[in-house]
Amino acid sequence: MNTASDSSPTAGVATDHVAITPSILYFGTPVVLLSTENADGSVNLAPMSSAWALGQVVVLGLGRAGQTGRNLRRRPDLVVNLPGPAQWAAVERLAPLTGRRDVPEHKRGAFRFEPDKFAAAGLRPVPSELVRPPRVAECPLHLEARATRVRPDAAGDFLIVEAQVLKVHADPRVVLPGTQHVDPSAWSPLIYNFRHYFGLGDELGHSFRSQTPRPHGTLSG
Repeated sequence: MNTASDSSPTAGVATDHVAITPSILYFGTPVVLLSTENADGSVNLAPMSSAWALGQVVVLGLGRAGQTGRNLRRRPDLVVNLPGPAQWAAVERLAPLTGRRDVPEHKRGAFRFEPDKFAAAGLRPVPSELVRPPRVAECPLHLEARATRVRPDAAGDFLIVEAQVLKVHADPRVVLPGTQHVDPSAWSPLIYNFRHYFGLGDELGHSFRSQTPRPHGTLSG
C-alpha cells in the first residue's frame, strides 16, 4: 500500500486488546441491493452487506430462508446494484421488508411482506441488457450477473452464491473520462459498519497495483 503519510509505524495502534463477543461481525463492508426474479416474473429487491469481488466473480452471503436465495436457486439472473451514501435511507426502508409472503418464523414481528419493494423504497427500476431482473436507477454502479453456484456455508445457516459478472453499468460522474476506470475520488460505496451506515473519508493513499490515472495524467501505481 502507498500511504499519504505515516509519521510512525505504530502511530494510532493500540498496545492492549480486550476479548469481546460481538453479536454480529459486520466490520465495515459495502452495501449492495440485489434484484432477482420471483417465480411469477415479478422482482425482488433486497439489501445485503456480505459481498466481495474476485476478478469478474462476485461472492454473496445470503440468509437461507430469504426470497433472494429461493430465487437464485431456480432463476440465476441477478443484478448487484451498488448504492452510494446518498441512498442510505432507501436501503434502510428496504431493511424490514421481505419478499416472502410466508414470512420466515425468525423474521416475524420485525419484518413484513412487501411485493413491490422498488416502490416501497422510493427507487426506480430500469431494464437490464443481459439478465431479466432490472437495475436500480439511483445506484451509481450496476453489475449484471448470473449465479453459477449456490451452496450452503460451512455452518449450514447461510447460502454462498458465486455470480459471474456479465456487464457493468456506471454513472458517468464516477468514471474517469476517456477510460474504463471508476474514479476512486468520485465514487464512494455505502458502508455498513456494525449496523450503521457510513461513506468513505478522504483518500489516504493507493495500492502499488493501481492503474487509475492520477490528476496529473500519470498512473498512480
